[in-house]
Amino acid sequence: MNEQVRRTIASYTTYQEAERAVDHLSDHGLPVERVAVIGQDVRLVEQMTGRMGHAGAALQGAASGALAGALLGWIFGLLNWLDPVVSGLLRALYGLVFGALVGALPGLLVHAAQRGRRDFASVSFMQPNRYDVADDALRLLAEPPSGTGTGTSSGARKSSRPRSGPAVT
Repeated sequence: MNEQVRRTIASYTTYQEAERAVDHLSDHGLPVERVAVIGQDVRLVEQMTGRMGHAGAALQGAASGALAGALLGWIFGLLNWLDPVVSGLLRALYGLVFGALVGALPGLLVHAAQRGRRDFASVSFMQPNRYDVADDALRLLAEPPSGTGTGTSSGARKSSRPRSGPAVT
């Protein structure tokens, strides 16, 4: 894996603060294509949204099945040569109904198979502890200056790392 070496130039507790910092750098002419906002110390948060019963599981399965069925029905309806618009809408409606019926059954069966072990609904998201604003200026320090036109005739080896500069953590 080729991970790019970046130098942290600031840390913030919220993404909005990091975003404002990058906007400030952009307003002052810094090439922001070298800047990254990196979320550090990421944790997974699962927020409970409510109880999930047999009816809720069947309804959730029906909704996902209806969406897939309507989409497939609409696509197959558009392939009709005689009247693709009417056929597409009609088959989308048929697909919606069929997908809802077919989706409700697995939703109900999966919920019943868990036997009350997980009878709640939830939403998961990632939440960083802090946001680092970093740039790859360290890479630029390692490159020789362009346009100098002078070569080294002493045979001294060029190092790929700068002799002095910011420390990388």
